[in-house]
Amino acid sequence: MDVDLNGTTIHLDRPSDKAVVQRVAAQIQRRIAEDDWRPYSSKADALGAWKKLGGIRLKVLKAFNLIK
Repeated sequence: MDVDLNGTTIHLDRPSDKAVVQRVAAQIQRRIAEDDWRPYSSKADALGAWKKLGGIRLKVLKAFNLIK
């Protein structure tokens, strides 16, 4: 299963992952709009920590062109 996000196609292993992508995307969009990266001290710190987690969050960050 695939889902399109911000012009990027994200491949999902399970149909239930679609809800996770939507939830994470909404959270990221809110953080961008509000420039709120708590509990991290900066956007760079937040992105670095989330990048290490990998998985769906990493795919969403890439779709929003926040990381390479």
